[in-house]
Amino acid sequence: MQAPYAPGDWVEHPFHPDWGAGQVQSAIGPRVTVNFPHVGKQLINTDQVPLRPVAPPEG
Repeated sequence: MQAPYAPGDWVEHPFHPDWGAGQVQSAIGPRVTVNFPHVGKQLINTDQVPLRPVAPPEG
């Protein structure tokens, strides 16, 4: 079974869309580190917060 998130994926936090599209830095089980442009790196427990896949930002 493939992990739902992989380094390089782009995601959005469903409760904080103002954080912008973030790029997954690492994913170990449900612990996913995402670098968001407006708040920096955040460790997200995807058992509690289902990140939404998004298209990479243009530019």
